[in-house]
Amino acid sequence: MATERPDEEKPETRVQDLIHGSGGGASPVQSPTRLGPTRFSEVAGDQIRDTGSNFIGSILSWINGDPNRSLKNPVKRAKRKRIRTAKTAACVIGLVAFFIFVNWFMLSQLHEGRAWLRRGFSKKPNLNLKPNRKLIPDTNPNPSVKRASVKVSASVQHGEKKKMGKPKKKYNGTYGRLLAYAAHALAEGQNKIEPKELWREPKDQALAWKPCADQRSWKPSEGKNGYIMVTANGGINQQRVAVCNIVVVARMLNATLVVPKFMFSDVWTDASQFGDIYQVEHFIKYLSPDIRIVKKLPKELQSLDLEAIGSLVTDMDVVKEAKPGFYMKHILPLLIKNRVVHFFGFGNRLAFDPIPFQLQRLRCRCNFHALNFVPKIQETAAILVRRLRDSGSHLAPVDPYLVGPKFASFILDKKAGPLHKASKYLALHLRFEIDMVAHSLCYFGGGDAEKMELDAYREKHFPTLANLTKTKTMPSPEDLRTEGLCPLSPEEAVLMLAGLGFNRKTRVFVAGANIYGGNKRLAALTSLYPNLVTKENVLSETELQPFKNFSSQLAVLDFIACAASDAFAMTDSGSQLSSLVSGYRIYYGAGKMPTIRPNKRRFSDILLKNNTIEWKVFEQRVRKNVRQTKHVLVRPTGRSVYRYPRCKECMCNED
Repeated sequence: MATERPDEEKPETRVQDLIHGSGGGASPVQSPTRLGPTRFSEVAGDQIRDTGSNFIGSILSWINGDPNRSLKNPVKRAKRKRIRTAKTAACVIGLVAFFIFVNWFMLSQLHEGRAWLRRGFSKKPNLNLKPNRKLIPDTNPNPSVKRASVKVSASVQHGEKKKMGKPKKKYNGTYGRLLAYAAHALAEGQNKIEPKELWREPKDQALAWKPCADQRSWKPSEGKNGYIMVTANGGINQQRVAVCNIVVVARMLNATLVVPKFMFSDVWTDASQFGDIYQVEHFIKYLSPDIRIVKKLPKELQSLDLEAIGSLVTDMDVVKEAKPGFYMKHILPLLIKNRVVHFFGFGNRLAFDPIPFQLQRLRCRCNFHALNFVPKIQETAAILVRRLRDSGSHLAPVDPYLVGPKFASFILDKKAGPLHKASKYLALHLRFEIDMVAHSLCYFGGGDAEKMELDAYREKHFPTLANLTKTKTMPSPEDLRTEGLCPLSPEEAVLMLAGLGFNRKTRVFVAGANIYGGNKRLAALTSLYPNLVTKENVLSETELQPFKNFSSQLAVLDFIACAASDAFAMTDSGSQLSSLVSGYRIYYGAGKMPTIRPNKRRFSDILLKNNTIEWKVFEQRVRKNVRQTKHVLVRPTGRSVYRYPRCKECMCNED
């Protein structure tokens, strides 16, 4: 078994807390409510202050001598006092001399700098310059940079070698040079064999893990302590997590769960409810050995004013990733008293650790077994996958669990002979919708127009975040990009694919609706990978019609197409869809379904060299970046079982 080694995300968490709220992978629908220490805190300043204090303390110790030394002899005490006085005087004189020297040096530099400027702007240029040395003329079209330019030029004139600090690299939103290299490499390599690791898991250890969350070893809960209602917030993937969390809470409190409801969001603008997406009867029946579930409250409780009696619990009332003790202490007494509790806006409000073994297994059982999509979605998704595989002659291990046994057989082309080779496809989750772009606080090369548009979007949809940007010192876009906290743009995503070695003929399915910047922003992807498709080009208008105006249901089609793909590439590790898809592929993929997870911090460092790096070096670094993330991990403590199901609660290791 491989040793436990997280995906390089953990160091980013404190920065994400500042921007996205506490906890990695939070939905951008949630505005931040709590601020904590970040990697941009004044830690370095504290160290400097400590160093200064130690230095001053050592000086005082030298002057005063050892305070623990006992001098009983009066003569020695007097002598010691005279020595101390002399040392003090010497120290004061030395410090005064030091400050005088520093002031003299700074004044001389200032005087010399003014002399340089006068000579630099002189109408009579110095004709004794070496070849290729130029003076900066008075007609500099950019006066904002004139002073710095003149100073450097003048210092060169006088033969002075001034050591310049390494300039901070800035992102300007374009990768013209690298994209040209990528286009050339793809054109030349059309007939080259792709690296084998692109389409398969690199580790044999992955084969040893088998699903076993369906195994139970307890009696059904009677649910006699009362009823729990829940209204889950966010998009479909956040709501899925909320449903499984509330199932565990219901079992923990010995409560009866009312079929969940979904909150309408002005970001997602979808009125779909639980029964529009998941099979209600299967949900109730499959979990009946675990908890009692009903479709609605008893009549005698339906007329209660839950807010008036204190039974309405909002997401602000429950700490993020609350431990079981919180629910036992605060929610259980309320439940027993009022017989009903309504969690309104419930989301990521249950910790992953510490959780008892069977409750954690119930979490996995809910996510991987109890939530089956409705037949309408399964049928359309089967058509989508069939076409993406070009009427293939095989089924992927996940197919029956995604679309059900009935529609999984439809994916299989019965007319295809045994020699027919199915087309492989790569699914790319491009999390570049305006909500993610705005919430990231990053810059993507659109100039003032982009900044104004995203500021306005934050004011409307993320008012808490918008207020923070005005009242707090937030990390700069450059710092966020350097730390790997910006979602990959379409240009960055296509450079990653080309660097990894995906052939130009590769069929690429792009998941994600309403990419920020539209088709213009997708131009780099479509020009380098002409076989790029979305659900909108694969499915007909008639086939998509039942899902129009239902963004959550359309997102499920993306989820299924990504989970069933031969290879899946995520561009934002904090995305719930990417997390759930990668977990699903691990749980049901039989160790044969690879997921590409770039370390964005390291990838950002590579991209910042886009003006100088050679293509061969770029390829080597990108492949090393992704290869280092392909580890068969046991779930790290505190991390999501939905994303990392390789743990004893969810899967069994047969090694």
